[in-house]
Amino acid sequence: MADVPALHARAVDDPAWFWGAAADNMGLAWQRRPTAVMDASRGPEWTRWWSGGAFNYAEASTAPRAARDPSGEAVAWEGEDGEFRRLTNAALRDYVVVAARMFRDAGVRSCDRVGIFLPMLVETVIATLALGRIGAIFTPIFSGYGAPAVAARLQDCEASVLVTADGFFRRGAVVPMKAVADDAVALAPSVGRVIVVRRLGVRAPAPPWNPERDRWWDESVDAARAALLDEGEPEATLATDPETPYMLIYTSGTTGKPKGAVHVHGGFPIKAAQDLAHTFDLRTGDALFWFTDLGWMMGPWAICGSLLLGARLLLYEGAPDHPGPDRLWALVARHRVTHLGLSPTVIRALIPHGTEPVRAHDLGRLRVLGSTGEPWDPESWAWYFREIGGGRLPVVNYSGGTEVSGGIVGCNLLTPIKPASFNGPCPGTAADVVDAAGQPLRGDVGELVIRQPQPGITRGFWNDPDRYVETYWSRLPGVWVHGDWAIVDGDGYWFIRGRSDDTLKVAGKRVGPAEVEAAATAHPAVVEAAAIGVPHAIKGEAIVVVCTLRRGETDDDELRAAISRRVVAELGKTLRPEAILIVPALPKTRSGKIMRRVVRAAYLGLDPGDLTALDDPTTIEAIRRAAPSGSGSGGRSSG
Repeated sequence: MADVPALHARAVDDPAWFWGAAADNMGLAWQRRPTAVMDASRGPEWTRWWSGGAFNYAEASTAPRAARDPSGEAVAWEGEDGEFRRLTNAALRDYVVVAARMFRDAGVRSCDRVGIFLPMLVETVIATLALGRIGAIFTPIFSGYGAPAVAARLQDCEASVLVTADGFFRRGAVVPMKAVADDAVALAPSVGRVIVVRRLGVRAPAPPWNPERDRWWDESVDAARAALLDEGEPEATLATDPETPYMLIYTSGTTGKPKGAVHVHGGFPIKAAQDLAHTFDLRTGDALFWFTDLGWMMGPWAICGSLLLGARLLLYEGAPDHPGPDRLWALVARHRVTHLGLSPTVIRALIPHGTEPVRAHDLGRLRVLGSTGEPWDPESWAWYFREIGGGRLPVVNYSGGTEVSGGIVGCNLLTPIKPASFNGPCPGTAADVVDAAGQPLRGDVGELVIRQPQPGITRGFWNDPDRYVETYWSRLPGVWVHGDWAIVDGDGYWFIRGRSDDTLKVAGKRVGPAEVEAAATAHPAVVEAAAIGVPHAIKGEAIVVVCTLRRGETDDDELRAAISRRVVAELGKTLRPEAILIVPALPKTRSGKIMRRVVRAAYLGLDPGDLTALDDPTTIEAIRRAAPSGSGSGGRSSG
């Protein structure tokens, strides 16, 4: 094509042409080449891809690179304690074959669900690939979740196996992961086997152990390797229909339980690789380090996208500034990282350390800077561009979602970038900003939508197809409505202006207010709760929980601290509320629905907008009186 606008116009007009050309451009290793790219006969929400073809993302991620360059590096890992491992292409391929046998020996079969509750370890990558090789479905779970949040995901997908670790390090302290896993499994009766990665070993007390259920990863792998040696050649990976599910990843909405987005071999991995190739210019031999966790979309995205493209993948388990403020920059230099991905939250947390930690390391191999998770503030964006990129590297701002397998808007490297902006839709994505009637909107805030199907769009929510259609396809027929406010300015640059629903994003991590509220109301003193997001200087957004109490309960510091601790116990420390507010009553509609937008406006002193549905206007004034003046990063202490 002559230029980026011409390419985008043709992709929007003919998505089948674009995705077929993109797959060829990336050199995807088909097991059987498809006879048709796209079948939308069931409607855009149920489009099928790569008809007649066969594609196993795990095989495509390991076999070609092992054959092409067996001694080349595939994965490198560092622990916070300084431990270090590398896997060559050949070693990764071998380990995946053996781990696939291990899972088969544990009773895992095609379409079975397996929870992976691990920090970013080498075994994390191997487990995801091994399960994909045998046609099983993995569920990634954030390593910082509390037991109830882990259990909710295991229960919903009826996982038969959980992979976890004995623990890991965070800021020098031991996180007792196995104990959390045990509490979760006690609430999830479908889990019959727990496989434990020996991360800490003798450096921590022996984890609790159920000899009938629990197995060590290394011992299980050794047994599987011995069995394969006895049998000779391992069985070949079966030809996999590209529409076969491989991952069930949970994402939160504004109401109800977390949604399990179903992703398939020919969907999420191909979209991840295509975004990395065409938005970030990641190539064979490059090195990608995205500071993330498996439980967030960017973890699986980095794994499958980098490996499919022949790039090196760097993993890190710990904090970005431990044991010293230069830890992140030392990693980047030591591993010759070319593509670095950080959230605005991480940058805001590192800025106070100054530039000396950056200057102490050679970042000269960096070629592209990435960011995602939340909107930028201009000052932090400028620091990232100037101090890390030397004023010469593009900052690829990237925004999309778990349900679409990556980006909707981004920054390609061929056209100019305005600070803190997106310079347009990701290549191949028919993004638009529209008004309430679905008409294109420029120069004003509207809904971010996708007008054409693409392979990465989820194949529905687990056991809940109606909720999937209702959430994304019901407002504008044939159009994906993502739930973000966006604007295209007069110069043609795109900006995200926050969620058009109530989903909370804390340090780039999404959680539904319903989950936070359920955790708060689990405290016996709490009757009702409304969880809202407020601006935060470091995290971008912080959680405030506004509660009503049972008769006879008294608002005091200890009670608020106890409610906060209950939320942490359910959801993990990352989602600790910034403040707990106690009020006599919550704003509700006449039908009894809590009006979170009104709660948030009252807390922040903003215009609450249309109040025609509000049942009791005095509830707004009660929140305003209880909230601190100029709220947005505080409130009465939550302990």
